[in-house]
Order: sequence, then C-alpha cells, then structure tokens
Amino acid sequence: MTKTTREEFNVSGDALIGKVKELVGEGNVRRIIIKNKDDKQLVELPLTIGVVGAILAPVLAAVGAIAALVTECSIIVEREVDDTSRTHKDSNQPHPKE
Repeated sequence: MTKTTREEFNVSGDALIGKVKELVGEGNVRRIIIKNKDDKQLVELPLTIGVVGAILAPVLAAVGAIAALVTECSIIVEREVDDTSRTHKDSNQPHPKE
C-alpha cells in the first residue's frame, strides 16, 4: 500500500530549475506544484514513472520561463511512499538478536 506525502520548499527564481531537476531525479515524486510568493499556483507538473529525457525537456523549458518571471516561489512536492514496510520499532514484535 502506498501513501502520499507532501513537502514544501521555498526557493529563489534562480534556484528553481535546479531544485525541480533534483526532485525529478529522486524518482518517487508524483507531482510538483509551483506557486508564487502570493500563493498563486503557476504550474502543476504531474510526473509518472516513465517521464525522462526528451519528454521532460519541454517541462523544464516552461519551468525556466517561470523562473525568469519570479524572484521567490514555493515548490510543493507530492511523493508516494511505500507504507507496507514497518520497522521493528514500529511493530509489536521483539527486536531480532544479531
């Protein structure tokens, strides 16, 4: 079972493309939303497992255009996290001896 989590990063316009590239490279990001400092949504990028290379180039070009227009923005990241793996600390089972 997967669970969706959200994170928010505040970045300058200059750092926007680098941060988006970093997030896309992580692989578990499902959606990136970019908002301006007034909390207005500028773009929403749904990402799927197969998005790479040539498909991603126009998206990054659009992000670059946004970066040129804003001085400060926030990036909201939605990730899918595998919720089926539990640690021994989280379970009621005794810790195994090593």
